[in-house]
Amino acid sequence: MKNIRQTNINIHRDSWVEINLENVAHNMKQIRKITPKDVKLLAVVKADAYGHGSVMLAPTLLASGADMLGVASIDEGVDLRQAKINCDILVLGAVPVWAVETAVKADLIISIFSKEHLNACKQTFERTGIKPKVHIKLDTGMNRIGISIDDAKDFIKKVQNADYLEFGGIFTHLANAEDREKTQIQIDRWNKIISSVNTDGLLLHILNTAGTICYDEPNSNMRRAGIALYGLYPDLPDNKGNIPELKPVMSLKARIVNIHEAHEGEGVSYGHTFIVKGTSKIATIPLGYADGVPRGLSNKISAKLNGKKIQQIGNITMDQMMFDVTGVDAKCGDIITLLDEENTIDEWAKILGTINYELTCRLKVRLPRVYTR
Repeated sequence: MKNIRQTNINIHRDSWVEINLENVAHNMKQIRKITPKDVKLLAVVKADAYGHGSVMLAPTLLASGADMLGVASIDEGVDLRQAKINCDILVLGAVPVWAVETAVKADLIISIFSKEHLNACKQTFERTGIKPKVHIKLDTGMNRIGISIDDAKDFIKKVQNADYLEFGGIFTHLANAEDREKTQIQIDRWNKIISSVNTDGLLLHILNTAGTICYDEPNSNMRRAGIALYGLYPDLPDNKGNIPELKPVMSLKARIVNIHEAHEGEGVSYGHTFIVKGTSKIATIPLGYADGVPRGLSNKISAKLNGKKIQQIGNITMDQMMFDVTGVDAKCGDIITLLDEENTIDEWAKILGTINYELTCRLKVRLPRVYTR
């Protein structure tokens, strides 16, 4: 029997995303299995857990081996706090200096890498009497955010000497984990800094999902797991390493709301990019690009209906799309499954020339989430 939980949002739609919490737990345990026992794990739940629902997934991740959570912004962290998630939460992205006090009052750990951050933290402490919890972000080659390698040693010492801070860790991010040569450059830069400062009692983290799978970095005591938690793999080097056995977490489904026949030469949807040959039975579902299914997939994807493979036809519209269900026993109310363990989001990403991360994050605008176990 399936146990189902639903979020408290509008569910008056015939299209939805299903999230398998049992598979989330499985994936977390698989990552834990390839992680040394004395190394902590941070579960990355930014972007609403890559579109899967951070508030609903957090308890499962924590119960399955995560030691703390990572988010991209203060708002994401506050959402988790309001849902009574009480573990350590690290804001991985850049925190606006004017919002440091909000982060401190929500008991969030913030990433710092500038003198402006230090000034804001000091002012916040003076106003609130609460020491901001911080991790230092190093830029070892991503060229996104972080203190430069040249300035890192002095900055770390300033933070260590700041009596208005609760200093908890140092981290960096791999830009090319799929490229061992480029990654080694970042690892060497990391090791040079870490070996030059006192790191007693600090959490040190450099390895992301791909890094966790493919590298064994001694100068760290925490790893960050992201996309793998959701049953998907990042790009990996040819010599892949210890690959966990992941299970898909997300399914995308919709009910047929209309079935009709179209005849030879008739076009389907805007622009008539699909022309009917012979007579076709066409099913419409209430799912479109406003729900996060890219219009670029039009006429290029398949789905399942009553155990049969069916083809999407015509341009995907804002709120609806059509399938050719000729020869399939189908009626209004039947469920069409667009994503599952067979029709994968990796296939969609390949068609579009993008990555699975982007597409899972898109599927969150209007679609209800149904959580199963």
